[in-house]
Amino acid sequence: MLRPLGAVAPPSPLETVDAQAACTDGKKEQPLSKMAATIDNSNAVQATKKKHLGIPEAVFVEDVDSFMKQPGNETADSALRKLDEQYQKYKYMELNLSQKKLRLKNQIPQITQTLEILRHMQKKKETTEPMETHFLLGNNVYCKASVPPTNKVCLWLGANVMLEYDIDDAQALLEKNLSTASRNLETLEDDLDFLRDQFTTTEVNMARVYNWAVKSRSKENLLKSADKS
Repeated sequence: MLRPLGAVAPPSPLETVDAQAACTDGKKEQPLSKMAATIDNSNAVQATKKKHLGIPEAVFVEDVDSFMKQPGNETADSALRKLDEQYQKYKYMELNLSQKKLRLKNQIPQITQTLEILRHMQKKKETTEPMETHFLLGNNVYCKASVPPTNKVCLWLGANVMLEYDIDDAQALLEKNLSTASRNLETLEDDLDFLRDQFTTTEVNMARVYNWAVKSRSKENLLKSADKS
């Protein structure tokens, strides 16, 4: 049973830099080349963000003191709570993406197998000999069937809906669905890799904030001990 996948919009192309206005003066060429390199880097960053649209990027906390002065980070516990919430959101996203990946991995072999059957029927439709096959009645239950040469097939679209197609149209549809499913699977794998990076960054941030809190408490205890003495 096959469910055609929706088409995926292609990524927006990177903006190109018009080089016709490049100056021939050697002193002026260097700034232009630097400007072009800056634009390329900016475009690459924007393309990465668009590629993982919907997954917020975890920003590495380099300066913990400045981070703790931000609104909402009055205490280490509140900052750690925010980071933990962000971490749990990433885990939820990972669960959803993993489920989608599993569905695609199950779907791709089904589409491939159906395409092989259609190609075999293409060869048989010009002959008069019936095609011997086995028909699936239920889970692991098959019956032997004899299929006369035909130019029509029926595909399951999902939700108990079946639609009749010409073999050529069915093959074109399934080839398109196979290409889309393979592309979606590759995108999901990239998103999962990106998520794992966000896991690592968030865990490191939590560790840095925790260590900062331990050092702060140690300093406070030392000051209190010094005041008492």
